[in-house]
Amino acid sequence: MKKMIVALCVSAIALPAVYANVYASEAKSAADAVTKKNLQTTRQYYAQLIAGTPGAQTRLAELNMLMTMLPKGGDIHHHYTGSVYAETYLDWIGQQGFCIYRESDSAKKQEKFRIESRPAFLTDENKSCLKADAIRKDNLFYRELMSTWSVVDFSNHVHPQVAPDQHFFNTFGYFSGISKYSTNVGLRILKQQAKAENQQYLETMLKSAPITDHPELSAKIDALQSSSSKEAQTQAYKEAQTQAYKEAQTQAYKEAQTQAFEQFADFLAKDAGAQKKIADYVQETINDAAGIDDADFTLRIQTYVSRNSAPSKVFSSLYAAFAASQNNPLIVGVNIVGAEHALVAVRDYDLHMQMFAFLKQRFPKVRLSLHAGELVLGIVPPEHLQHHMRSALQIAGAERIGHGVDIMHEANPDQLLAELKRRDVPVEINLTSNDFILGLKQHEHPVAMYMRHDVPFVISSDDAGVSRSNLSREYFLFASRYTPSYDSLKKTVYNSIRYSFLSPTDKAAQMRQLDQRFAKFEAAAANLAKSAKSQF
Repeated sequence: MKKMIVALCVSAIALPAVYANVYASEAKSAADAVTKKNLQTTRQYYAQLIAGTPGAQTRLAELNMLMTMLPKGGDIHHHYTGSVYAETYLDWIGQQGFCIYRESDSAKKQEKFRIESRPAFLTDENKSCLKADAIRKDNLFYRELMSTWSVVDFSNHVHPQVAPDQHFFNTFGYFSGISKYSTNVGLRILKQQAKAENQQYLETMLKSAPITDHPELSAKIDALQSSSSKEAQTQAYKEAQTQAYKEAQTQAYKEAQTQAFEQFADFLAKDAGAQKKIADYVQETINDAAGIDDADFTLRIQTYVSRNSAPSKVFSSLYAAFAASQNNPLIVGVNIVGAEHALVAVRDYDLHMQMFAFLKQRFPKVRLSLHAGELVLGIVPPEHLQHHMRSALQIAGAERIGHGVDIMHEANPDQLLAELKRRDVPVEINLTSNDFILGLKQHEHPVAMYMRHDVPFVISSDDAGVSRSNLSREYFLFASRYTPSYDSLKKTVYNSIRYSFLSPTDKAAQMRQLDQRFAKFEAAAANLAKSAKSQF
């Protein structure tokens, strides 16, 4: 009898727990059903927006709103200095007490729109140099300044102008005198802008890596370009295969190249001054990023070099970039930047790829995302369109390709498309800057081709401050022009985390966060769809 009573008592205690489990299971099933319904409703609503209503155009305003609400995941092709808006730079000029010249004077070595920071010239007597407050009161000069420091007003009225690509790259020279004013403050501004767009991760190219010179060793590397055979390079362009490129070089040149790289790298590895520069650079980057990460936002840094410097400077800076990035959880990758069609960049392109290949052997853990194929027919001779992406992939070992818009002109482009897919190497798509810099309009852009051939890609912003854009705008252009399905759009967002250079643990956490953001977004989108339907 006692055993029966005990059993009954135990059963009575256990029953609520059983019911709780049943209720929890039922609640989860109900929640899952709601989530699935929200997903389906969002799919249908998005499809209506990109297709338009019968007899009407695509519902662009609603689509724009939806893309602003869309979880963005990450922005992984992003330049810090080009992403801060000119208005912010002007604020910093005011805080520093600097001024900007309103007229050019060659005799005084003064140039219109340039920043003056030298104390001897920051006087009331220098009437040609305006302080920030005075600039804001002079509407005409203010508009001119904004138009010079960014692309605002470039295309919407007739005015004297330089070529679009020159205008774009010129802007960096104008605000370079203030862009390093307070990088931590600038990153905090960019963080708030990103969070306002429902973006959770930023991988930005922050500052170029330091350069250390050694006159004798530098001269050996600088001589490599003039020593290479133009005929051999031309043959390599035509064949556009890594093996053909190697075979085209003379044995003497290959040995000279390897020796020059090894000697300079060994010097940099042992030189106390070079190592201090690298250590200081790493610490400076840590200070710049201090306090940026929080529960909803994560920042990581790419370091980079300029492709339009002398070969020895590129190599020295690249060594520092690789050394800074090796085993560094904050500096997660290395890149090369600058106008790819500029004289030095074109001349030394193959040499740069060999530098990457050499340093990758010394620093095998370093991740690489390279600007490559930011070219169109006419901007360079045809032979230079045939190998830039392929060389970045096959020689340098790029894990991501920045821009990649000359794919249709590369030698054997069908094979290159297949290789990008097979290697799972994504292309970083920058629609606004490709349009402005290269004149690559709408369906001339190869992003739809990448979609059809199942080549992975991400949507990114590039230089939103100069372009007067943001990441939401890039997704809006992608959705409105190329009308991907909602599932394809969503996959593209997830790609921005999947192909980031985050650690596996951090990447998994970001993916979970993105899942949660999409659940909230699709619930909000479903409500929007109901509201929109009730109005028609």
